[in-house]
Amino acid sequence: MSIIKVIEVIATSEDSWEEATRNGVKSASKTIKNIKSVYVKEQKALVTGENITEFRVILKISFELT
Repeated sequence: MSIIKVIEVIATSEDSWEEATRNGVKSASKTIKNIKSVYVKEQKALVTGENITEFRVILKISFELT
């Protein structure tokens, strides 16, 4: 039987929500092993003037405990 743990992280990108998600998984994988899935819980964007300046995602990352 395996045990799966879920953590919540916030990640950002200047280009897209997809890149923000990749950044979050890449950053989490530096200290967390056996990542099995990621769920995008929420998406937000910062706006300056008429332009989006930052994309933000709240992620739930699932990983297997060994």
